[in-house]
Amino acid sequence: MPPAKKRPRTYDPKKTAAAVRAQFAAVREAAKELTSEQLASPTHLHPWTVRELLVHIDMAVSAVVRHIDDVEPPKAELPLLDWPAGTARFAGALADVVPEMAARAPEQLDELFERTLADFDDRLATADPHRTVATRIGTMYLNDFLVTRTVELVTHTDDLNRATGIDVPMDRQALAACTRFLADALAAKAPGGATEVRIPPYAVVQCVEGPRHTRGTPPNVVETDPLTWVRLATGRTDWATALDEAKVSAGGERADLSALLPVMS
Repeated sequence: MPPAKKRPRTYDPKKTAAAVRAQFAAVREAAKELTSEQLASPTHLHPWTVRELLVHIDMAVSAVVRHIDDVEPPKAELPLLDWPAGTARFAGALADVVPEMAARAPEQLDELFERTLADFDDRLATADPHRTVATRIGTMYLNDFLVTRTVELVTHTDDLNRATGIDVPMDRQALAACTRFLADALAAKAPGGATEVRIPPYAVVQCVEGPRHTRGTPPNVVETDPLTWVRLATGRTDWATALDEAKVSAGGERADLSALLPVMS
């Protein structure tokens, strides 16, 4: 008999919104200090420059306001855990749109960030987190969409840090939500109880078909830190590299997650 399906994790709407705001504000403050040379420098998200990456981060947050202002769809059709698999369909279009948006953005990007942050505060203050919004990927609940924004912000803050050498801090709540969501997405992609994936201090999930662990130390264990997990789950690094660099420990015959990663692209 297959194991009972687990209920999806729930996220506190106020905490999620606050995490999105805090991470976006941290990026904004760091962006103020970037020189023209740094803004024009490349990122590993070829062919985007740092300036284009920053515009994309702004787009990820301004999308919340834009979708709140849309007419509310009658129902949510996209479960939260289905969101990662749907992002790849729009990657090509996004790669073209971002440079166009960056070309139209104010020369001083802080003007853009300031406006987005003010709109976010204004619209989230009265919005029902359980209302539906029609996103690019599909219709989902506003609070679920906010959870996906933590993935966008954490992932791209890391991209920004790696491209510029600066150290934009990660908001603890944003990193926690992002880590847990991507861990749950892995468990949904490969349901089972043979392998335990530990990402302290934020998440532990069981996944992969096979003999189910009930007591003691599981026979198949994977453990890594939150930022390495985010990089693995989003394709910023690969399984073999993370193992070689001792960023991941994996023990057991079902502890190789290489075929299941990335969770999203």
